[in-house]
Amino acid sequence: MTGNVFVGIDVSKDTLDVGVLPEGRIFRVANDETGHRLLVEQLRPLGVELIVLEATGGYQTAAVSALVVARLTVAVVNPRQVRDFARSMGKLAKTDAIDALVLARFGEMVRPEPRELKDEETLELEALVVRRRQIVDMIGAETNRVQQVPKKMQPDIREHIEWLKHRLKEKDREIRRQIEKSPIWREKENLLRGIPGIGPVTATTLLSALPELGKIGPKQIAALVGVAPMNRDSGKMRGKRTIWGGRASVRRTLYMATLSAAKNNPVIRPFYQRLCAAGKPKKAALVACMRKLLIIMNAMVKSSESWRAPELVAA
Repeated sequence: MTGNVFVGIDVSKDTLDVGVLPEGRIFRVANDETGHRLLVEQLRPLGVELIVLEATGGYQTAAVSALVVARLTVAVVNPRQVRDFARSMGKLAKTDAIDALVLARFGEMVRPEPRELKDEETLELEALVVRRRQIVDMIGAETNRVQQVPKKMQPDIREHIEWLKHRLKEKDREIRRQIEKSPIWREKENLLRGIPGIGPVTATTLLSALPELGKIGPKQIAALVGVAPMNRDSGKMRGKRTIWGGRASVRRTLYMATLSAAKNNPVIRPFYQRLCAAGKPKKAALVACMRKLLIIMNAMVKSSESWRAPELVAA
């Protein structure tokens, strides 16, 4: 069997359930190095057009790497998008086997765009950035908690906060060392850090979690991050445009950067003020600024040009 073959893989911590269309075959392999090797051996002779997996908190990463190394075309998709697709087909039951075939059908009907595979260094940097964000969240939680407990417990929590702050500094040093390994990363970071409002956390998050930056067009990068407004129209009704999907970690960091840029950036600040003066809600104006800032960064990385505010006003 060759051509027009679509494969869906339902990922769990220990196993991979594989559905193959059009024959409807289902099989299971372990989610480990041996299982990945068996998976490639099973799929390579089929002439697979597309393999679809859901993003499952990292459990899919090693399997995706093995498939891409074997020159098989892979797309990693948003789980919510697949569940909506399943409901539209009347597939309300949920088992690993059913999910695998739904993913295969999703690949056949929707044809999601394959994503670029991150190399080992990028994955390592991303892991460091994620861990840093977790430590920041823990510091915030402990800071809130220290005000809510009896006084006798407060010293213990404060001691934990100090330890977490020490670990945060260590993670910042590790991230810096990782970036300094690569001349390409150093150049991109310098470009991004030159933009008013973009700090080290935003730059490293973009380097690790958005490797497509500078490689695709403005509309595609906005949709990828999840800051492109989606239409909600039907007949004569014109619904409110909303953003949906995308990469939450990038969007979260970009939002914080945009808050700063709306005050200090000579391009974003007047843009934000014009939108607010025109009656746009502040939150919607900030999202528009996020999109503009992202498109500017995308153009700068693509052309390897440093920040020049007058030339970027029309970006």
